Amino acid sequence: MNMKMDFEKKLTIPMEAKKMYPIPESCLSIVEDRIDQLKAIFRGEDDRLVLIIGPCSADREDSVMEYITRLREVQEKVKDKIFIVPRIYTNKPRTTGFGYKGMLHQPDPNKKPDMFKGIVAIRSLHLRALTETGFTCADEMLYPENHRYLDDILCYIAVGARSVENQQHRLVSSGVGIPVGMKNPTGGDLTVMMNAITAAHGKHTFLYRGWQVHSEGNPYAHAILRGYMNKHTESLPNYHYEDLVHLLKLYSEGEYPYPACVIDTNHANSNKNPFEQIRITKEVMNCRRYNPEIRKLVKGFMVESYLEDGSQPIDGGCYGKSITDPCLGWEKSERLILELADLA
Repeated sequence: MNMKMDFEKKLTIPMEAKKMYPIPESCLSIVEDRIDQLKAIFRGEDDRLVLIIGPCSADREDSVMEYITRLREVQEKVKDKIFIVPRIYTNKPRTTGFGYKGMLHQPDPNKKPDMFKGIVAIRSLHLRALTETGFTCADEMLYPENHRYLDDILCYIAVGARSVENQQHRLVSSGVGIPVGMKNPTGGDLTVMMNAITAAHGKHTFLYRGWQVHSEGNPYAHAILRGYMNKHTESLPNYHYEDLVHLLKLYSEGEYPYPACVIDTNHANSNKNPFEQIRITKEVMNCRRYNPEIRKLVKGFMVESYLEDGSQPIDGGCYGKSITDPCLGWEKSERLILELADLA
């Protein structure tokens, strides 16, 4: 064999992980109800805003749970206007392949990778969010084969800018049964994103985890606009009024049962300045108020937020501060949620 990889150990399969850490019977209806509510929003039958909010990466269980517990209290205040989906992002894409890759790889960011412990850690964290706060959460589908470890507990998935053109991500998205957001690629070509949405809407037969599988198609696959980079690697936004009108046009050129968009307020849209997220949400809300078609199209926002403002090195030692992209701190985040509810 010419393989240049060492096969270190066989990992537990998803079915075994679910048996070790099952969803309590009392919580099964919560999972289904939240998925149903989210689908109703994307169908246009519920006019609440979707707010996918939380840390750039879920780096430690205690601070993430404190954040989500606080979020639960705010959700009760705005429940008639906003449907909150906490971000528990347990896989972190790395452009060059180096750096912290998320809780799945390193349940302790200061220790070497251990993916069995990572599987346990990510399932345990999502379960704690469900059982202690009643939240089902969002995660990024960085690796399509890993989705099965959490597929019974998530209510939302995002496919990232570097993954959206990948065939496996598109086909798996066609069979997951929950809303999937397809981000525009880093180069900004929206036709790539629209092709991904079209693929996810279709029925497919493909190879997955060693099986020939068939998917029925996912009508809840939709666009996420996250900004892009030009040829000079400068960040450029794509959340302005003209961008949203253009996306409406792209949707009108195909057959999409539920045209929808979520605005990612960080990344290239904010040039990774988390404090710009506040202004961006308000500009988009003005666009929704001005144009009824944009109001129907834009279902909500994705916001990177944590207990503390900004970011730090992995060994920074500040509790609740991001070790990946800079985030909006709690006080500003809470104020943003309440202001969004007033504008909705």
